[in-house]
Amino acid sequence: MRLLAISGSLRSASSNSRLLDAATALAPPGVEFTRYEGLDQLPPFNPDVEAQALPTQVAQLRALVAQADGIVISSPEYAHGVPGTLKNALDWLVGGVELPGKPVALFNASPTSTHVYASLVEILTTMSARVVHAATVTLPLGARRLDVAGLLADDGIATALRAGLAALIGARSS
Repeated sequence: MRLLAISGSLRSASSNSRLLDAATALAPPGVEFTRYEGLDQLPPFNPDVEAQALPTQVAQLRALVAQADGIVISSPEYAHGVPGTLKNALDWLVGGVELPGKPVALFNASPTSTHVYASLVEILTTMSARVVHAATVTLPLGARRLDVAGLLADDGIATALRAGLAALIGARSS
């Protein structure tokens, strides 16, 4: 099974990115993660451009989504919403055929970031993705500043990540 991991944060020390790195390390045998690293490379969404030849960065994103059996998104909340770069990436997927029906898990590094979760559920549902609510993982990482090794060593965090991955993997076959 191939999973595409997307962090909504561009920060080098992002707790959302570390959460995805920990999930990658905890993935069961047979699960391969690919990390999308191109949020900051995508041009601003423009339907006129989409109607022509897709920019290379957009075509690459769509190809990664098409190849994935499921998607894991971990995103911070900015001003009660989705970071602009992540929303831009999702906008580029609206006109494609790659996302509809695809199971998506939402990971959250902060329990106080409730607006981004609701926004992502709305956006992804509108785009016909299948948000797997049982695969949602919300962890209070905030001020703990754990590195990936620290996340993996924390039994509660590791258990939650494994459960989220198991729910996403199970949703694919249902």
